[in-house]
Amino acid sequence: MPPIGHAVKITVLKKLKAEEVYGHPLPEMADDVPTYCERMEEGQEFIMEGTGVMPTGFCTWAWHDIYPEITALRFGGNFPWVKKKGLIYACCSDGMRPVFFKLERM
Repeated sequence: MPPIGHAVKITVLKKLKAEEVYGHPLPEMADDVPTYCERMEEGQEFIMEGTGVMPTGFCTWAWHDIYPEITALRFGGNFPWVKKKGLIYACCSDGMRPVFFKLERM
């Protein structure tokens, strides 16, 4: 599929565990679940080539969460509360092990 829009660089900025978010461990979290998301690594970079297709190796759940911001950047949109054009910060919706991303239009 040829690109239809701008490429977007996705950088994994930070991974948190429940204790860092809530100030205490969550007793509801299963014992056999890793404390941090194991799909992403801080500093990891992905490029969405302008096609709207999820980059290889990216987490499907996180992609679903950040896709609206990716789409806005892909088609030239900006976010008025961010000083730099073509930039937004976003995160996945995992309430126990969130991952934060920097999204940049290329």
